[in-house]
Formats: sequence, structure tokens, C-alpha cells
Amino acid sequence: MKVSGFTFVRNAIRYDYPVVESICSILPLCDEFIVAVGNSEDNTRALIEGINSSKIRILDTVWDDSVRTGGQVLATETNKAMDAIDPSHNWGFYLQADEVIHEKYHAGIRDAMLKWVDHPEIQGLLFDYLHFWGSYDFVGDSRKWYRKEVRIIKNDKKIRSYLDAQGFRREGQKLKVASAHATVYHYGWVKPPELQQAKQESFHRYWHSDRWMEKMVPKEKEYDYSGMGYLVPFRDGHPEVMKNRIARKNWDFNYDPKQAKHSPKADILHFLEQKTGLRIGEYKNYKL
Repeated sequence: MKVSGFTFVRNAIRYDYPVVESICSILPLCDEFIVAVGNSEDNTRALIEGINSSKIRILDTVWDDSVRTGGQVLATETNKAMDAIDPSHNWGFYLQADEVIHEKYHAGIRDAMLKWVDHPEIQGLLFDYLHFWGSYDFVGDSRKWYRKEVRIIKNDKKIRSYLDAQGFRREGQKLKVASAHATVYHYGWVKPPELQQAKQESFHRYWHSDRWMEKMVPKEKEYDYSGMGYLVPFRDGHPEVMKNRIARKNWDFNYDPKQAKHSPKADILHFLEQKTGLRIGEYKNYKL
């Protein structure tokens, strides 16, 4: 069994993406790792080169900044990396530049890939998610966060990145997947407030027009983390690759549940989910 890791990244230093930690978190499971490095205004390419692994293969790309609808450029960049996977490999292991896998899941993930590698009816493996918000000590606990997504796929060139690269489809159809019995640690909403604000001002341009940006993304020095909704304390351990980054945290984040912003409808749906475990109307981009 052969496994190719793949991801895409641009301006990782400018917007403080933990891409090195992301790649290193699954490098032991991969025989190669393809990194589509977009045209950056910082030293992102050198950052990736600094991983200093013979498994790393850099694919230099140019983003089409004229694409301003639905985050489609992110799927395009994902497909570039995916298309570069060695044709002889069985699996593609995808992580976005702010997603990390805890080492405690490595053995189970490898076992799942071995179990399903020769089963054509299984097209991918499904992961649970933890979405950190504001700091490394709290995770989102509301309907705004997706609970599961596909992150390992069969090396099938008919499988394509879907919409804004959150998941995958094969010829427009949802993938048939099995559980990886593992969790993705998503750190995209954990960074200094000034860098989070800069990221928002840049990244929303891949979804929206300038007019929308002017109306919905205020020009501020720092991101306002107060719109957090429901959060719960995270009391478990973080992946080993994140330890140094966590130690460098240099901003304060305080969560007061009484100040959390959510609607009466959200309160009712949240209450029902807490009691039953069911999320009414949950979007699922896969067939388990």
C-alpha cells in the first residue's frame, strides 16, 4: 500500500498558517507529500523546503485571482496537487494548511487504509473534527461547524475537489466512505487577532465581490473574536507537532458564555442536539 499526502498553500507566513505542523503531522504515514505552493508574497516556498524531507515534492502554482465566486480557486489548487499524485499509489491523504492530525491516531488510520484499500466500494475515509476558536483552549460547539469531512481518498482521477475544497465528489456524486476513526484538529481560527483580521480581509476575496467586502468585512486592526457562539473547554492534549507553536502564543482570549452571540432558534437547536446527539438538517458531503 502506498500513500500520497497532498495540500496547497499560499502566503503561509503572512497569515500564520501552521502548514509545517500540518504536513509533519501525517508525514510518517505518507510515501510522498505533494505541496502546491502558490505565488506568494512571503517566503512560503522556503518554509516548505525547510521541512527537509525527501518525501516532499513542491509543485509551484499560480492562483487565478480573478475567480471571486464560492472559493472555487481553492478547489482548483487542491486538484493541481491531487493530479500530481504518483499513479501507482493507492491513497491520497489531504489536509488543508490549518489542519493537523494527532499522532495517537496514526496506527488506526493506517489500519483503516489497509482494511479498505482493496475494496472498490469504499472511495474515501471520513474524519471527525475539532474546530478551535480564539485560543488552543476552546473548541466550537455549534451548528456553524461541520462535524465530519473526507480527508483520505482513493487515487482515482475522477474524484475532484468540491466547491471551496472542503470535500470531494466523484463525477458529481458524494463519495462512499468508511470511518477513519480519527479526528482532524482545525486551527484556522487560532492566531493573533491582527493576523486573523488580515486573513479575513484577504481570504473573503475568493468568495465575494469588493462591494460585499466593503459592507461585511470592516477595516479593523484586530479581529473581533467575541462572535464565538457556543464554545466548550478543550481539556485533552494537542498534537506533538503543535507544542512549540502553542508555547509561542502571545495574545489573550477570554470566553464568557453570557456574552456569546446566538439567536433563540440557535438556542433551541443547540439544546436538542445536546440532548439527542442529532443535528437537524445537517449537511453531509459523503455517504457513510
